[in-house]
Amino acid sequence: MKIDVGYVAELARLELTDEEKSVFQPQLENIVKYVEKISEVDVEGVEPMMHGRTLVNAFREDVVRPSLAVETALANAPKRVGDEFLLPKIVEGAES
Repeated sequence: MKIDVGYVAELARLELTDEEKSVFQPQLENIVKYVEKISEVDVEGVEPMMHGRTLVNAFREDVVRPSLAVETALANAPKRVGDEFLLPKIVEGAES
């Protein structure tokens, strides 16, 4: 099968020299031959899939449990206001 590499390059908005076209010509033809070969495989009864391996959720069970006390969470805060961290303003025009 003969493929017009210049035309394909034009479709892809690529500018190729004649030397580059001569290098890519056989490569592109080999790719197309390989795709044609793959299309010969009988996939009757094979379910389409997104991945070659089965994906399993690794999430743990959602269990309610006690969280940190406010004082423990804020124990090493450099600055705080009441029960909240105080952070420096990092966005121009933001109110502090």
